[in-house]
Amino acid sequence: MTDPVFRLRAGARALEHIRRNGLSPDDIACIPAAAGGPKGLALIPLDRWLFGEWLPRGKSMPTLVGASIGAWRMSAGAQADPLAALDRLAQAYVHSQRYRVGVTPSEVAQKIVGLAESVAKPWAARPDVPLRVIVSRAVGPLAGRTSRTAFARIAVSNALSRARLARHLDRHVFASGPASPLDALWQDPFATQHHPLGADNCVAALTASGSIPLICDAVGHIPGVPDAHYWDGGLIDYHIHLPYHRLPGLTLYPHFVEGVVPGWLDKFLPWRKQGFGKGPEWLSSMLLIAPSPALLAKLPNGKLPDRNDFYRYALDHDAREAAWRRAMGECERIAEAFARWVEKPDPAVLLPL
Repeated sequence: MTDPVFRLRAGARALEHIRRNGLSPDDIACIPAAAGGPKGLALIPLDRWLFGEWLPRGKSMPTLVGASIGAWRMSAGAQADPLAALDRLAQAYVHSQRYRVGVTPSEVAQKIVGLAESVAKPWAARPDVPLRVIVSRAVGPLAGRTSRTAFARIAVSNALSRARLARHLDRHVFASGPASPLDALWQDPFATQHHPLGADNCVAALTASGSIPLICDAVGHIPGVPDAHYWDGGLIDYHIHLPYHRLPGLTLYPHFVEGVVPGWLDKFLPWRKQGFGKGPEWLSSMLLIAPSPALLAKLPNGKLPDRNDFYRYALDHDAREAAWRRAMGECERIAEAFARWVEKPDPAVLLPL
């Protein structure tokens, strides 16, 4: 490919499968979606093609799992009209987040509720689509605490050992649709509880999944679970690093970077950026697609949208929104190019994961 707009990285098992069989929707067992704030906007054009054109060609839908904006994207993809839900999410994310100088966490929290509602109202998730939304709950020393000091302590704990982070956070997985082999993969130090996801709690669960500590308030009440402080699912599962090789199929990962980092705090730790030492086996059945450096160079400011844009553009909301819309427009080329590649997969473009 000349001047490619995407990078494809494949684990060993995924590479061998594509060499022998190509790639079809029925090959896909799971689609994860990372936390990452505005970076997720770049993947919505690809989501539109996946959920609007390609995946409906298969006999069944893969398991969709996400945290934060990834949970919102996958929840939109699970709706009876995924294109309308994705469009609502994109519109709300780009245009509803106009913050004043000195905005409070409570004010940001109200905006996050609106983003969740853009996906979840009305809630019309397909009953045949396994959907999993990840939320973190504060426990132990962190329970009931929201200060910078409290979160600095969990950063230190995480740097010492990811297992120590489990003293401060539990994982809660809200599920709709049928049972999935993914449900057996949450085997790590974090206590994990599973709950139904439906019309009564979808807004609260999706809001919690995207509630970033110190930026906005925690969600204190989610119907169906005990009241507590519920936070962004990416605190534990930033890129949702699981033993995907145990699933009966491939994992297709639309991503904004070319690697899989376990938790949000791990992105600051170089020794955690390669999958916590378990990448080669756990990700052997994964096909990851991410924007190429060539495409990134053509985006506003030479990068994907990110939370720093709120500071870069400050009160010039029109300029920020225009930059984000342009970035999404450029990223439509990823969907177009990947659609062409899928029709005739060329293993020669696959890089190791």
